[in-house]
Amino acid sequence: MGILVIVVYRPKFGKAEVLESLVRRHRSDLEKEGLVTSSPALAGRAADGAIVEAFVWKSQAAIDAAHSNPAVAALWEEFAEACDYDVIANVAEAAQVFSPFDAIELDGA
Repeated sequence: MGILVIVVYRPKFGKAEVLESLVRRHRSDLEKEGLVTSSPALAGRAADGAIVEAFVWKSQAAIDAAHSNPAVAALWEEFAEACDYDVIANVAEAAQVFSPFDAIELDGA
């Protein structure tokens, strides 16, 4: 089945386009490393500019493996330069039963 995760990225000043580019390829890059399921990822933009992404890791072992994978480490370094991470509870739209976000088309979706 896998492990569904939801992550919030808040772009650093002047990095919104870079961040969106990273999010577009995030899942496909993780899939190349064999770490996520074939389930499509979803991403959307909140009114305040935060990007919310949901995707499915293959397992806890895959999550653990990601932390020692050089390709993933390089990708996460790019994310660190472009954004700060946050929790979904801090996104205003998440307070709604049907949380609305502007959809972002992802690579390989």
